[in-house]
Amino acid sequence: MPFSALDIAALVWFIAMMAAFELITTLSRFADFSLSAGVARHRRAWLAHMVERDQRHFDAILLASLSQSNAFFASTSVLGIGGLAAIMGSGDAARHMLERLPMVSETTPALWEIKILFLISILIYAFFKFAWAFRLSHYSAIMFGAMPPSADDDHAQERRRHGLYAARLLDLVGQHANSGLRSFYYAFAAIAWLFHPVLFMMAMTLVFAILIRREFVSRATRIISEAAPHAARVEIYSRSAATKCDDS
Repeated sequence: MPFSALDIAALVWFIAMMAAFELITTLSRFADFSLSAGVARHRRAWLAHMVERDQRHFDAILLASLSQSNAFFASTSVLGIGGLAAIMGSGDAARHMLERLPMVSETTPALWEIKILFLISILIYAFFKFAWAFRLSHYSAIMFGAMPPSADDDHAQERRRHGLYAARLLDLVGQHANSGLRSFYYAFAAIAWLFHPVLFMMAMTLVFAILIRREFVSRATRIISEAAPHAARVEIYSRSAATKCDDS
């Protein structure tokens, strides 16, 4: 078996840290105070305001910018996959060069290839997340195009309801893009496994701490939270409008 007990412990720690982050930011009672939740509230406020505007060119520009960033990160994932595939194709040259460094654990050829494949799998996951976010951006653009005109007062409730659904679709774009970005963080932590399993666990712990800090106690979280009351009211208003449409 190519894995040592330390390697298995490092992989278990990696999975545990990822699961803990997802639980804290999505299922725990602290999830509503995260940066992602705050941005989602402002996103719904943006769409609630957009449906009442006569000119929506600026909103279309914002959506295009979001779409382009996802395409950029998807292409970056492909470049990373290609680089790692080249390392695998180089044989043992990269492994021997790395083992010359101090405090680097010796790795069998089989385990070395598993580590590279592990990194490739993380980047493949990131690519699919960014590619799907990019595709969802196109669907969001279609939702924007189907938005009823603001001058039509006879369809005010329908317009607000449509804006709420467009915001929910944009929420999915943000969720998949965030998952792809976190995969990059996890890939940087997994690079440490090439040096030593203990360093891998330390790097993953550091990445977990950075992600938690940015989600809950960063300056960006504080700024968005302080601006949240109005966004929360808009979200409640949008939800009530959608509920009325469903009931009618």
